[in-house]
Amino acid sequence: MTEQLDPVHEARTAHDEPLFSGLPGDIAVSFEFFPPKTDKMAETLRESVAMLAPLGPRFVSVTYGAGGSTRERTHDEVVRINNETGIPAAAHLTCVEATREEVDAVARHYWESGIRHLVALRGDPPDGKAGYSAHPDGYANAAELVAGLKAIAPFEISVGAYPEVHPEAADEAADLDNLKRKIDAGATRAITQFFFEPDCFFRFRDKAAAAGIDAEIVPGIMPVMSFAAVQRMSGLCGTSIPGWMEGLFEGLDDRPAARQLVSATISAELCRRLYAGGERNFHFYTLNRAELSYAICHMLGLRPKA
Repeated sequence: MTEQLDPVHEARTAHDEPLFSGLPGDIAVSFEFFPPKTDKMAETLRESVAMLAPLGPRFVSVTYGAGGSTRERTHDEVVRINNETGIPAAAHLTCVEATREEVDAVARHYWESGIRHLVALRGDPPDGKAGYSAHPDGYANAAELVAGLKAIAPFEISVGAYPEVHPEAADEAADLDNLKRKIDAGATRAITQFFFEPDCFFRFRDKAAAAGIDAEIVPGIMPVMSFAAVQRMSGLCGTSIPGWMEGLFEGLDDRPAARQLVSATISAELCRRLYAGGERNFHFYTLNRAELSYAICHMLGLRPKA
């Protein structure tokens, strides 16, 4: 593990000096993509992976749609990335509308294809269906899914975490208990839903530790491509949008270049403040566009590997 600097010293440095001066690049990053739906989107994805690969990510992950609607494309892209780029690739896997046998078969196929890392999620219901309902012959939740996957093969498993509480959780304590069950079932780490205030993550990190969760918790960073899209996604996952953000993006709908500069600045400052608080691992939701994530990593001192 990288030796952690004194957070108080780091906070003072971040306050007294230019925010990004002298950072040694002692961070580890991972990137998330979604499977392409068209040939052009496939080209964009591959260009994005190629741009970010020199940064030496710990892994990249590929999502799939609600109800596993893009499972085959996810499989193809994960295997391609893993085999052709040399970057460890992780596949998202959920238990929505699938039996245990079906999920297990997919997991075995991944293992046989050389994939050693899965992102295990309960998953969202397919479009048009309200609320989650477990398949009668399927895994009831993500904790059961993790345990089932570990019984198949010694996968590295990442799971999700919600700094601002999962929208369907009864309360904060129940949400933390659910996370602990996933870790106890064999998960390696938790990756958080995106958030926009560093204190949101720090409070969650402290509460997780107090709840007996000792696994790595990686902050998930979402650079803003479209403020309207982020508003929509935030409403679905319970993420709070600070009032100041709307003002910063006002008037930039038709100015994508300016919007990217604002977005990179906001996300880089968030990461810098997380760094000052002791965090050295970051997971970027790229939305298949590499420029913002690359710029943020560069500002944090990370440079292409030899």
